[in-house]
Amino acid sequence: MMFLRRPSPSAIDRFLRESRDLPLSYGPVGIVNDTKAAPSDRGRRYRRVDEQVVTIGRGERDLARAYSALVGWTQFDIGWVELFPRNAPIHPGTVVGVLIRHLGIWSLNGCRVVYTIGDDRSRFGFAYGTLTNHEEAGEELFEVFLEPHTDEVRYRIRATSWPYAAIAHLGQPIVRVLQQRFRRDSALAMQRAVATHADKT
Repeated sequence: MMFLRRPSPSAIDRFLRESRDLPLSYGPVGIVNDTKAAPSDRGRRYRRVDEQVVTIGRGERDLARAYSALVGWTQFDIGWVELFPRNAPIHPGTVVGVLIRHLGIWSLNGCRVVYTIGDDRSRFGFAYGTLTNHEEAGEELFEVFLEPHTDEVRYRIRATSWPYAAIAHLGQPIVRVLQQRFRRDSALAMQRAVATHADKT
C-alpha cells in the first residue's frame, strides 16, 4: 500500500487488522532455503536467492546478545524501514507490517512469520513470508549462529522474491537497490546492537 505521506498510527493499526486473515502471496513455505534459482509462481521470470552473512561478535555472550537483538527485530532499526508492531512475537502466524520510506513516498507491506529454526543455544532464526498486500512476493530468513570452529557469531539474511504488484514490476531496478541496501543496513544494525551491549557489560 502506497502513501504520499507517512501513514498515521491508526492507519497502520487498521492495515495490520486487515492483514491478519490474508493469504501468503507465494508458495511453498520454505522456498528461501532452496538456494538454486527457480521459476516464480507466476512463471514469468526466475526468482533470485540473495544472501548476506556477516560476523557480528564472538563467543557465547555475543551470541546471547545477538539472539536478543534478533527477537527484538533490531535488524529493522535502520532509519528508513520500520516494523509494526514493534515488539511482535517471533511465532509462526504473527503478522507484521513493514513500512518503507523511499523516493519521497511510503509503502506499507504485510508479512507473516512462517517458521522458526534452531534454538537459542547455538543457532536461532525465523522467516517471514509476504502477504497479498505486499508489493513483492517471497520469503526472507533472519538467523544468528555460532561458528563452532572459529567461535564467531554470524548473522545471516537470505531472501527470495519477485514482483507481485504492477508497480513492483515497473520499479524492479529500484526494488533491487533497496533490497541490497536493506541487507547491508540490517547487518550493520545487528553489529551495533551486539557491540553496544558488550560496551555496557
